[in-house]
Amino acid sequence: MRALVSDTVKHPKTAPAGAALHRPVAVSPLRVWTIAARPKTLWAAAAPVLLGTAMAAEAGGFHLPSALCALLGALLIQVGTNFSNDYADFLKGADTDARKGPLRVTQAGLVTPGAMRVATAVVFGLAVAAGLYLIWRGGWPVLLIGVLSILSGLLYTVGRYSLAYLGLADLFVLVFFGPVAVAGTYYVQTLDLDPLVPVMGLGPGLVSVAILLVNNIRDVDEDRAAGKKTLVVRLGRSFGVALYALCLGAAALLPVAVFAWTGTHPWAMLGAAILLPAVPAVRTLRASRDPGRLNPLLGATSRLLLLYSVLVSVGWIL
Repeated sequence: MRALVSDTVKHPKTAPAGAALHRPVAVSPLRVWTIAARPKTLWAAAAPVLLGTAMAAEAGGFHLPSALCALLGALLIQVGTNFSNDYADFLKGADTDARKGPLRVTQAGLVTPGAMRVATAVVFGLAVAAGLYLIWRGGWPVLLIGVLSILSGLLYTVGRYSLAYLGLADLFVLVFFGPVAVAGTYYVQTLDLDPLVPVMGLGPGLVSVAILLVNNIRDVDEDRAAGKKTLVVRLGRSFGVALYALCLGAAALLPVAVFAWTGTHPWAMLGAAILLPAVPAVRTLRASRDPGRLNPLLGATSRLLLLYSVLVSVGWIL
């Protein structure tokens, strides 16, 4: 594998002011693949599994092997999607030497396109293997969820009509990192489905959309030049900032609305506490175009997702 990895990170001679310049440094193969996996995005895969497992436990249906397989499968699908995105954005010209965001290993020359394509297939194959037990346990609904999740991950940026390039990625993230993931996790443990479960799944889905919006707002100029018609490219930066605030606010208020509707699980309203750190995050996104401030906001929004999922999960069980 070392033969597929260059010794240094390519560093453009010129780049826009404020761009994240990647200086020449020795990089081990393990570090390269860790960067490609984008660890900060993995909370988007783990958070709905955490919430679905908490809801299953509260219903008396917690099943550890299923919970672990669901978590492993979700993480692998996310990594496979990240690998596929790294490969496809490089081929389509969305990732260039002027990139403002975190390093992309194919664009930087650290991994060949062929190697990234193989790695994507391997990771998705491992996700299928992790899901075999869940399919045996849960039957065709689990098989359908798994097939659609992997297909959506591949179509996120691959192909002429990929989701990200058509502006449909936000909807994909909302559905598959929200209701589908939470309900799927709940179902494989309880072998039943409470209609309230996918409703609560909208919470992590909305915060995951907010994570995507930070990325798309930062990269709006590069995406527009590459023909990547994200919602931010189509409707403008101000719309993206407003949608970011709406997603965080709606997620925070969802447990409150559910309590008002059902009169149950009042402690789940702890999730509304993310409104406090969400306010400065929205202000930063609105005020700054500097990648030096927007790149950390990606990690900060991911931590908001973790905080939200933990608070709602604990509150649901209490």
